[in-house]
Amino acid sequence: MQTDTLTQEKIDRCPAALQLIVEEFRESAPRERLEYLLEYAMSLPPLPARLQAKRDQMEQVHECQTPVFLFTERDGDAVQFYLDIPPESPTVRGYAAILLEGFAGATASAVLNTPDDVYVLLGLPEVITPQRVRGLHALLLYMKKQVRALP
Repeated sequence: MQTDTLTQEKIDRCPAALQLIVEEFRESAPRERLEYLLEYAMSLPPLPARLQAKRDQMEQVHECQTPVFLFTERDGDAVQFYLDIPPESPTVRGYAAILLEGFAGATASAVLNTPDDVYVLLGLPEVITPQRVRGLHALLLYMKKQVRALP
């Protein structure tokens, strides 16, 4: 994928860890991107035990075709995200794992500064359906909404 100036500016707004992931995807053929997405899906950490009992208090991302639950908290200066997504939903699990890895250690302002269309920067619209893309878009918007609501 060729990178134009506007796209590079968007990539530069991402936290450094997310920039590395975006570059890896952009340098890959569409088929490889799908394989990477599935690999990331397998790496999504399980919901911590302390949150499993509070799953009903987590926010659901209703735009996703599958039940996706999100919880966000501060960890010092950084924000920490927790997601509960069924294993049979590899597309959204993969994207969620990308965001978790890309936002690891990121501050609230770094998350909020990240472009809303990270999925486009990753080249995912070329490999997944528009309906799934809408869910991915919504996930990042919910994450940002929760970051804004943090004390």
